[in-house]
Amino acid sequence: MSDPERTAIDDGVREALLDRVNSPSATVGASVPDEVEIDGSAVDLSAFIVETRKVDAVPPALDRKVTAARESLRAERARRVERLESDPLGRETAEALADEVVGIDRALNALEGIHRPGFADEHHADTLAGHERWLAFVDQVR
Repeated sequence: MSDPERTAIDDGVREALLDRVNSPSATVGASVPDEVEIDGSAVDLSAFIVETRKVDAVPPALDRKVTAARESLRAERARRVERLESDPLGRETAEALADEVVGIDRALNALEGIHRPGFADEHHADTLAGHERWLAFVDQVR
């Protein structure tokens, strides 16, 4: 009896896993690995996704960090997909790699779902602040 981790997956299994990770609906109902290594650091992916969903908007001070996190996640996803495409992998390793890619996709989706205030939002906020200052001035005069 052969060890499934010593036997590389065949092209059919590899293709099925690649189809899975590249499917637009791959993240629907998929479980997320608790922890994934990104840029050499362990990231609690489940907690990251939960915490990210609690944020309504990216404060301007954190915009660069969010952009950097998104770039790191995309780069890590690309590395894992490349491994899945070309490395000789056992079935368990390949499936774990596919699960990690789907988990990274869920994290990216969560980051993409955070509202980024644009010019129109900032202009609206400035306009409201101006009206509030004007009303405060009128209240002082009365």
